[in-house]
Amino acid sequence: MMKRRHILFATMLWLAWTGLAAADFTASAPGKVVLGQQFQLVYTFTDENPTDFRLPEQVEQSFDIVYGPSTSRSYSSSFVNGKRTATSEYSYTYLLLPRKEGTFNIPPATAKVKKKDVTSNALTITVLPEDKSASNRQSSQGSSQAAASASSQTLSDENLFLRVIPTKTRVYEQEAITLTYKLYTRLDVAGAENYKFPEYKGFMMQEIESPSEVSWDMENYNGRNYRTAVLRQVVIFPQQSGTLEIDPCSIDLVVRIRNTGQRSRSIFDDFFDTYSDVRKTVTTKPLRITVEPYPFPKPVNFNAFTGSLKLTSQISATEVKADEGVTVKLTLSGNGNMKMLRTPELKFPADFDVYDPQVTNNFKTTAKGTSGTKTIEYLVIPRYAGTFEIPSVQLSYFDLATKSYKTLTTDAFSLQVARSANADAAVVSGNYTAGRESVRQLGQDIRYLKTSPDHLVSEPQYVVVANWYKWAWIVPAVAVVVLLLLYRKQLKANADAVRVRNRKANKVAVRRLKKAAAYLKAQQRGAFYDEVLKALWGYTSDKLNIPLSHLTKDNIDARLTEAGVEEGVRRDFMDILTACEFERYAPGQGSQTMDELYAQTLKTIDRMENTIKTSHA
Repeated sequence: MMKRRHILFATMLWLAWTGLAAADFTASAPGKVVLGQQFQLVYTFTDENPTDFRLPEQVEQSFDIVYGPSTSRSYSSSFVNGKRTATSEYSYTYLLLPRKEGTFNIPPATAKVKKKDVTSNALTITVLPEDKSASNRQSSQGSSQAAASASSQTLSDENLFLRVIPTKTRVYEQEAITLTYKLYTRLDVAGAENYKFPEYKGFMMQEIESPSEVSWDMENYNGRNYRTAVLRQVVIFPQQSGTLEIDPCSIDLVVRIRNTGQRSRSIFDDFFDTYSDVRKTVTTKPLRITVEPYPFPKPVNFNAFTGSLKLTSQISATEVKADEGVTVKLTLSGNGNMKMLRTPELKFPADFDVYDPQVTNNFKTTAKGTSGTKTIEYLVIPRYAGTFEIPSVQLSYFDLATKSYKTLTTDAFSLQVARSANADAAVVSGNYTAGRESVRQLGQDIRYLKTSPDHLVSEPQYVVVANWYKWAWIVPAVAVVVLLLLYRKQLKANADAVRVRNRKANKVAVRRLKKAAAYLKAQQRGAFYDEVLKALWGYTSDKLNIPLSHLTKDNIDARLTEAGVEEGVRRDFMDILTACEFERYAPGQGSQTMDELYAQTLKTIDRMENTIKTSHA
């Protein structure tokens, strides 16, 4: 027991000693500096005074050491919950002057603490070129005059402006474009308000998540150095070809300007300057994007997607029994407009019960676009024994790397379905004949002789000779024949999957719209618009006999025209589709309320149903 205590005590001493030896050792300097301007490089030690401190050789090779090292020590203490905590800091400060432009990597500095070697973090310093206006000044003016000139900058468009910076201005349809809204200033910006960003007409927009606080940086633009801040970043996807224009963005800024009135100055004015807050609205210039159409011809199974894409498939089992569930999973992964990527159509044998697929999206939007995975899971139940094949899925998209169409194909699956355990009990045989017992006659040679007379009655009339008897046979026979004809007609109609889907299209759409009404009542915007979209796409797919994967606005409009749907109804239908898509992926951009959109959807589907029924009749 005593030995364990000694070991534990020695371990605690060793941990405490190594913890003291591993004092914090950090290096700090500005990430960007201007050529000709001095800056500080500071090395800080926490709680321990180092020995044998060594500055990296790259510092002296890349910069002129104007002054240093200057050593200092600071001490602070605090009481928290009755416990006193003391902290000491030792710092080595250098004043450096850049020699040339470029990016310089400063390796870690080294020192010894408690006879242990410690190293700091590395640094990267970018030296920006000198201002053109500053380089043109005469050297005799001195640094004080330059500073005075810089502090008296006027509130002009050269000193304060806003830019929208696109990653590219010539793209294909559905190709991602990142827009960066950056503020450039040589003045003191005290605040910003009334942000007015464009609506991005003709584009699908995804906003990039940005920090809650604006971080400032430095940049040399057009020969002048500015403090810059990124205010917003978005990724946009053009939805049509041609030249599209993005409207300007405007922001109201509060700028603090030093008062430099022409009045008599006293000696105290040099110490107590006064400032005024001035409001200024900065606006970007309109931006034009040239969108090239997809090359002709497009593949038959083309999915309007531009970027990079992969498609894989999995099946939960290849040998099951009848009435057991099987899951088939499709996974789409890539970079592009993943949120608008249509779900591939997977066809199953007619004897399978197929449930609505479960779609799971895992997307992330960055400055490089929207990337992630889209997973589609189908649950199917085979009802009969046998060998079935689940065919492969093909999907074509436009690959940006090769500027050409690529077709992705999954593997086909062979599914072995065995008979279920209760299959025999479920079979009803129509050839069963019950056993019959022979009729036996018992002694008919001797009968009992009655002594009293029987009650006499008139001879009965047999039913077979009645007039109504033949109708009693004819009417049921005719009814049976009619029922058989109707049953055969119903079987034929049910066998025609196209007619079944066409007949039930309106019922399915109404059922989905009832779910949408529930989401409307609960004010669940995303779920509401998603359910309305499903109702519209599903209705047109069933009614017009077009697979979901092949549905586009163009072929829907063409098929509705062939079906005799009026232009006004077609236009309302397209407007509802567009409004739902923008509200799903660009919330708040639409002009209609959810109530108005729901009422318009019911009215439009009803008018389309009456028109298509009349034309088919």
